[in-house]
Amino acid sequence: MNRINQALKADKKLLSIYFTAGYPKLEDTVPILNALQNSGADMIEIGLPFSDPLADGPTIQESSTAALKNGMHTELLFEQLKDIRNTITIPLIVMGYFNPMLQYGVEAFCEKCHEIGIDGIIMPDLPLDVYQEEYEAIFKKNGLVNVFLITPQTSVERIKQIDAASEGFIYMVSSASTTGAKTGFGDEQVAYFERISAMNLKSPQIVGFGISNEATFNTATKSTKGAIIGSAFIKFLTNNGVASIESFIKSIRS
Repeated sequence: MNRINQALKADKKLLSIYFTAGYPKLEDTVPILNALQNSGADMIEIGLPFSDPLADGPTIQESSTAALKNGMHTELLFEQLKDIRNTITIPLIVMGYFNPMLQYGVEAFCEKCHEIGIDGIIMPDLPLDVYQEEYEAIFKKNGLVNVFLITPQTSVERIKQIDAASEGFIYMVSSASTTGAKTGFGDEQVAYFERISAMNLKSPQIVGFGISNEATFNTATKSTKGAIIGSAFIKFLTNNGVASIESFIKSIRS
């Protein structure tokens, strides 16, 4: 069983952390992964930096720009991760945009992920129908879960299509905006979480965008399986460095 599916069966709310590979420093990727696992993160999204990250807010955009300036690129990320399964046992997901994957070669990219031990891929700009027609067989051959996104504006019909196509979890974008930490969720967002929960989908939902602290994590996970923290973690890394990661994770799960 894929590690993502194993984690989803656990009797707890999952904390997934997103960070940008090669940031703050080019060589920080593996130390961050080890620190996150050792501190209690349940799942990790490794951001592959891209020059035009449309869905990302300023914090992740800036980390992506800095990582590219540091010299991060797809081949180097794979080189950094080649021995990662010697130390990391929790699910690892590569999150990025389709252009770098296409440039590398979709099949070659997926084969490399399989070789390394990556469990899933999130490509927000890879449409469901294109994935199903052209790439689904490649993903499945390499044991990769493709994670699809929904937003408060996604139609019921589309949500059901995504649920049927999903083999892991559905990435539930908390609002129709770019990524970024928020201090809390409004009634409208809570109603959205509850509405999707009431659909009784086969795929668990994990909330992303706007999770920044224990309060927003707890609100987001009342009706869902887990939550993803990205911008708030990157801000923390920028200000405090890799050595302080444990204190960040403990502040979410005090």
